[in-house]
Formats: sequence, C-alpha cells, structure tokens
Amino acid sequence: MAFFRKDSQLETLGEQALEATWTKFPGLARNQIAVTWILYDPPVPVNTGGAIRPETFWQLDIRGFSYRGVERIYPASVVKLFYLVAVYEWLNQGMIQPSAELERATRDMIVDSGNDATGLVVDILTGTTGGPELPPGPFETWKHQRNLVNRYFQSLQWPELQGINVNQKTWSEGPYGRERAALGALMDNRNMLTTDATARLLHSIIGGVAVSIEASAAMMALMKRSLDPTDLAADPENQVTGFLGDGLTLDARLWSKAGLTSKVRHDAAYIELPDRQPYLLVVFTEGEDHSKNEAILPYVSQQFITAVSSL
Repeated sequence: MAFFRKDSQLETLGEQALEATWTKFPGLARNQIAVTWILYDPPVPVNTGGAIRPETFWQLDIRGFSYRGVERIYPASVVKLFYLVAVYEWLNQGMIQPSAELERATRDMIVDSGNDATGLVVDILTGTTGGPELPPGPFETWKHQRNLVNRYFQSLQWPELQGINVNQKTWSEGPYGRERAALGALMDNRNMLTTDATARLLHSIIGGVAVSIEASAAMMALMKRSLDPTDLAADPENQVTGFLGDGLTLDARLWSKAGLTSKVRHDAAYIELPDRQPYLLVVFTEGEDHSKNEAILPYVSQQFITAVSSL
C-alpha cells in the first residue's frame, strides 16, 4: 500500500499540469517524465520539529498524485538523499563513528552535490574502496559489502523501495577498475530509483521520522536552499536554477536535492508557499535534449504552484 492516497481532485490537477507541460515542450515524450506530488493539508504534519511520533505519522491520511511513479530511472545525484539517511542511521546505530571528515563529506555531498565527497561517504558506509579489479572470490565479498545500503533500505519494508538500487558512487568522469566491473558489462547494476521511492524518503525526512527527530532536522538543514538571486548568481552550479525552485518568490521556502547528467535532469523538493498548503514534488526527466533544457523543471514547478493556488 502506498504511503499516500490517490485523490480525484489531485489527479485532475496533476494531469492538467502534465498536459500543459507537454503542450509547452512537445519534444518531451510521455515516457520521458515521472512525477510524484504529495500535498499536505492542514493540520500540516511535516516540518513540525518532530511533533508527531513515527507510528502516528505513518498512519496519517496523505493525499498525492503519481505519474509513472514506479518506473525505475537512473537518479543521478538524487541518490545522495539515500546515502544521507544511511549516514545518520549508521551513526545512530554506532556502526560508524562521527568525524570532522565525515561531516565535511556529508555536507559537501548534499549542499554542493560533490561526487568526490559522495565517494568517501559510500566507502565509509559500506567498508569498501575503489581500486584495481579483484579476483572472483574477493570481488563477490566486495559486492556483498557494497550492497549494505540496499539491504538497510529493503529492511524498512516500504513497498516503494522494491526494485530500487543504491549501491554505486556518483561520478564526474566515470568509474574504473572494480567500480566499473560492479556496474556490470551492460551497466545493469546502476543506481535506479523511482519518484515514488524518492518521495517517501523525502516525506520521512521532512516529517521528522527519518532515523530520529534530531537526524531529520540535521538533514533538512543541509537540504535548505537559498532563493536569494545574489546567492544564486554567486554559485552557477546551485541546485535551484533550472530546477523546481527556479522562479519561487523570496517569501517561499525550499528544501531540495537535484540530479543532473547529460541524459537526465531531476529534482526532489519540499516547498512552502505563503498562505498555501506546503507540498512535496519529485520530478524525473530523461533525454539528452531535455537534460540540457533549464526551462522544463521550472515550468513543471509553476504548473504545480498554480494547482496548489487553485485549491
């Protein structure tokens, strides 16, 4: 059972948002976009500072809309949200020890979307390192260790997490040696996520129930994005311009994690607008032409802002 309830009103609004997007960008095929939208009706149960206990939180009636939300798609840097939660879970369980270097890498992984930082985080989480190719026996052991984060998320028994894969580092130039071998000859062991899976993880963070109240708050602090034009101009690689936060007014608030490669452009965002219901929006788009297009995700975002404003 999904963590949200499909609702006829949101179905209509979501479909209208997508139809407007396809009209605006006719080259965007219907199988090149996936969306999950979660609306938080009052009393808003998220960003409460942990006021709701986990067992109560997961029983709440949450409305949502999903289009191709179960389709497995290469997530690019959105996968770093899963490694973020894993870091705090490992720390909470005493599986790893806090350090200044782990803290720096975790921050850079989310705030700046650093791939080198992510590589260190994955090494620490799984007890694996890159290097030359390994003989078959040691390589099987290495792969088992590298799957540790996968095993943790499967242990949560969330239906949305079935079929996802979060056992690979993110790269600027690409993997070599055992890292390349771990992807498989046909790259069939790449990271893969769905917008529904990403939405549930983000829902747990902003709900204050990911690992602990304190951990969720720390994760949200890393995901907070400035909407100040001066800040955005100073950082050409900010995760707002060309993504779902692009075009939000200064009185809005945004927490997000974007993903971008030459073939995908994604974003997972929690947005608070003045005098409107807050909402969670995850949008994945595929295609080389679309990944370069900085107008698509902001346009999609505006359609959902219009939808929320009409309620």
